[in-house]
Amino acid sequence: MKTILGRLMCISGISLVLLSPAFSQSPPTPGEPPRFPQITVEQLPSDARPLAEEIIAISSVGLGGPYNVMLRSPVFADRMKRLLDYLRFNTSLPTRLNEFAILIQGRLWRSQVEWYAHYPLALKAGLSQQVADDLKAGIRPRNMKPDEEVVYDVSMEMVNNHQISDALFQKSKAILGEQQLVDLVAVSGTYVTVAMLLALGQEMPPPGKPLPFP
Repeated sequence: MKTILGRLMCISGISLVLLSPAFSQSPPTPGEPPRFPQITVEQLPSDARPLAEEIIAISSVGLGGPYNVMLRSPVFADRMKRLLDYLRFNTSLPTRLNEFAILIQGRLWRSQVEWYAHYPLALKAGLSQQVADDLKAGIRPRNMKPDEEVVYDVSMEMVNNHQISDALFQKSKAILGEQQLVDLVAVSGTYVTVAMLLALGQEMPPPGKPLPFP
């Protein structure tokens, strides 16, 4: 029955993502204060301040967003920052696909900050407006390129089935190669962690910025 349902949904053009409980969860209520007061460089231990300066230099939200939560645990924040440096700036996955993978997790989690930060980066990297907007609307994006289909299908099978089929594995390896496939799963899992940290802190985009998910 589960297999039949999945086939029917694919035929109808509805993404299996719609079955995911996270997809229907409400984001934090606009106007609610974050659970963690905004941290400043001056509040950090002296050995954590260089890390904060590094974050400020690259982050569109400064020390806000996930960093406001992570910096409560400075050693973790340092390790996570190094991982994000690789997954954002040194990954084998093309930026267009990398940002698409991040948006998928941001949409699943209805993460205001993830979508706010990465939607413009995805478009700048070459992801089409239609693909991004269909994803935001909760439908399987239309007119995806073959490599984008792989990113979407791997991401969604991992979410819905906690594994991917042999057929999708072979297709993904043929299109992306082994390293890019591993980096895809790594960035997806890491941005689940980021979304969870954002949810923990009820972090929101900077004041005055429109919310992706009203």
